[in-house]
Amino acid sequence: MKKKFPVLVGLACALVLAACGSGPGAKTTGIQVAASFYPLAFVAEQVGGTNVSVANLTAPGIEPHDLELKPKQVGAVQDAGLVIFESNFQAAIDDAIGQAGRDSKDTIDVAKLVKLQPLPAGEGGANGHAEDDPHVWLDPVNMIAVTEAVRAKLSAIDPAHATAYRTNATVLTTKLKALDTSFSTALAQCATTKIVTSHAAFGYLTQRYGLEQIPIAGVDPSNEPSLAQLAVITNLVRKDKITTIFTEELVSPAIAETVAGATGAKTATLDPIEGLSDETAHENYLTLMAKNLSVIEKANNCS
Repeated sequence: MKKKFPVLVGLACALVLAACGSGPGAKTTGIQVAASFYPLAFVAEQVGGTNVSVANLTAPGIEPHDLELKPKQVGAVQDAGLVIFESNFQAAIDDAIGQAGRDSKDTIDVAKLVKLQPLPAGEGGANGHAEDDPHVWLDPVNMIAVTEAVRAKLSAIDPAHATAYRTNATVLTTKLKALDTSFSTALAQCATTKIVTSHAAFGYLTQRYGLEQIPIAGVDPSNEPSLAQLAVITNLVRKDKITTIFTEELVSPAIAETVAGATGAKTATLDPIEGLSDETAHENYLTLMAKNLSVIEKANNCS
């Protein structure tokens, strides 16, 4: 079977308009939407188009697990026409929503839209109390569910623009379905199905596409592994002849580089897309996911 890199290139090219800010979210007017972190803000911008103004409560370069809200951001949660968040992921957001007395009429809780995966026993949550993996957005199928929820809620809040929201949602859903198809096709046959990652962010992606995630750290990237855990991972990398250790944006690559150095493996960036950075400011969810697919396909020798 031939390599599918041209498919990825075509997908990235097809998505470039959204990355450049010339898509539906280019103008900021209309309904005020507060999104707790980047992937949710991306969906809101794409579906809302010129009829919404989206505030991403997790600024570029900030690790969303560690979010602390400023008074202005707390005010945005209180005043927005719609708040999109994921409960039990960012404690500061949960607290602000509780203090504002908001309910399901003007909020979307992504944790209630999709089936959450339990974390490994004893791992704990990103904020110390969650029992489920919060990284639902790394499965494009889950993002289709988020897209439909945003369309429905915006249409209920602003029925005058329901047709525009439906059109925008259809465009985004088509792109997400194409992304899902690209992953399924490209990863159907790989020399290895294991990926070693900086932290446990890729459980939804690996489950969807038949891979196995081996995280160096837990779901919270600030929790460093013990020496015993590092030894187990290092031995596994050698035993299974894994060629690539994945680092990521927004998190120090030091530990991943240590494992790579001890095993002779290479490092490559696999982006959990929790937020944008200076290096990825020109990208978006769709183009970053296409890049993730490309590096996984190369690292795992898929054909």
